[in-house]
Amino acid sequence: MATRLSGPAPSSAEPGLREATDDDAWGLIALITACWAEYPGCVVDIAGEFPELQAPGRHFREQNATLWVVPDGAWIGACVGLVPGNGDGKAELVKLYVAPHLRGRGLGASLVRRVERAAAEGGCHEIELWSDTRFLPAHRLYHRLGYTRTGATRELHDLSRSVEYQFRKNL
Repeated sequence: MATRLSGPAPSSAEPGLREATDDDAWGLIALITACWAEYPGCVVDIAGEFPELQAPGRHFREQNATLWVVPDGAWIGACVGLVPGNGDGKAELVKLYVAPHLRGRGLGASLVRRVERAAAEGGCHEIELWSDTRFLPAHRLYHRLGYTRTGATRELHDLSRSVEYQFRKNL
């Protein structure tokens, strides 16, 4: 069984950062829906494709994973998750979303670095992530932070007809 990775204290670029609870479900759904609305054809089907968002705290704890959120008033302004590997020294960065009005301030980069620090502290030597081919601004962020596209893709066979690129970074 993988060790749960929770990571260091928040930085000043992550105001109010904390682990997600089940009470964050609607805030996370609103955040992801707002982010996906920027891309034609992206459909958020919570019950069918993202049931974990209905109880995010419990889901991530059961996976020995961590989902962090950055509150924005009564809403969630950003989130990022870390799923540890199965003792193979690898971890996966998941669910990096930043509300449109909070972008351009370094929050996304700070959240990625948080995942990297937590993974390294947990003994991981590599991070991977998958990102929809339509999410070009995210791809630019990943490249700036040292991630490399591996050339692998996967089709999710979902309502959005998603195809994702794989990215990796050695820690």
